[in-house]
Amino acid sequence: MKASVFTLGCKVNDCESGSLAEGLTRLGYEVTEGLVPADLYILNTCAVTGEAEKKSRQAIARIRKVNPRAKIIVCGCAAEKAPDAFLQKENVAVVTGARQKGKILQLLEREGAFLDENDREYDELPPPRTLKSRAFVKVQDGCNNFCSYCIIPYLRGRSRSRKLESAAAEILQSSAEEVVITGIDVSSYNDGGRGLAQLLLAVKDAKSRIRIGSLEVGAVTKELMEAAAEVRCFAPHFHLSLQSGAESVLKKMNRHYTKDDYRARVALIRSYFPGAAVTTDIIAGFPSETDEDFEETLAFAKEIGFSQIHCFPYSRRTGTVAAKMKEVPPNVKDARLHRLLALASELKGEYERAHIGKALELVPEERREGYTEGYSENYIRLYVAGGAEGRTRVRAVGAFKDGLLAEIIR
Repeated sequence: MKASVFTLGCKVNDCESGSLAEGLTRLGYEVTEGLVPADLYILNTCAVTGEAEKKSRQAIARIRKVNPRAKIIVCGCAAEKAPDAFLQKENVAVVTGARQKGKILQLLEREGAFLDENDREYDELPPPRTLKSRAFVKVQDGCNNFCSYCIIPYLRGRSRSRKLESAAAEILQSSAEEVVITGIDVSSYNDGGRGLAQLLLAVKDAKSRIRIGSLEVGAVTKELMEAAAEVRCFAPHFHLSLQSGAESVLKKMNRHYTKDDYRARVALIRSYFPGAAVTTDIIAGFPSETDEDFEETLAFAKEIGFSQIHCFPYSRRTGTVAAKMKEVPPNVKDARLHRLLALASELKGEYERAHIGKALELVPEERREGYTEGYSENYIRLYVAGGAEGRTRVRAVGAFKDGLLAEIIR
């Protein structure tokens, strides 16, 4: 029987879907990914924004167009938020939520809703099947932060961490050229007092290049930087979530840091990794954000000099504290988003141009139109004419498409 795992949303969803694909393979299924003909579909949904939730619902109809008789199992955050809405849709046999996704492999012949409220124990899944040069290793789930705009802690539950030995074993055994350590809030990783720094030290001799997923400001400590510096092949790229550069907005967001805190942590990063990429997320048009607040955010982003900014408009999520706040008019929100996107493009270009003529390490991911494409250690998209195998030393020679053109160093 053929099964397809179709994923929307974050890298944690991707990682969990890879684990489900591996579990299905072990059960004898022929497994693929995406909207391709299959007998069974597992739809892993997202609810981080209203648009993501809408796409999750629309995916049911898209699957039915591919195979009108297919059996569909729905999991993930959108399913956790509104299980009945999915269960009522034609062809949907099983709905589970955002927690304990491993149990799906025991529900393949069942029907109904099977939500699990367990957020006390980490859900150990099979190591994800990966056909790519970059692998994501999930070490943590859930979140305790309760940012005022975010629905995810209510859907994923409280923070819980994987055993360090289990996480380290998967990383050390990986055949991928790069491993990304990921989680819903990887900053809160804690296995009996052993945190992210101890995990890095446990995998410091890994053959793969090691990259850390999105971090909260408080996670950037001297201990973590010293551990990262010990890793044989560490990717000096830190995605440090900002959300706003205005103090008043940060307070309303329930973000537990100030601009001075953020500035100091970036300085600490650059003291250990001078050329590090610092990337971030910023929300445009958070409720009550004034023009002055937004200008403060733009100025702070310029000051920090982000290499990339993930920009997105505020999306109201029912059940969150921010949902009760007065929203910024849509036209104002859109105008701010476009200004933020323009600044993000400007800063990205500046960072990339500063690396022209420098040696970088490419991890190839795909070949298209005569070029090998992939990312450098500091997360610059690189293009090399012809083929490249494995981690390859290259020299950036100029701007090209959405990154830099590079030549292999012979």
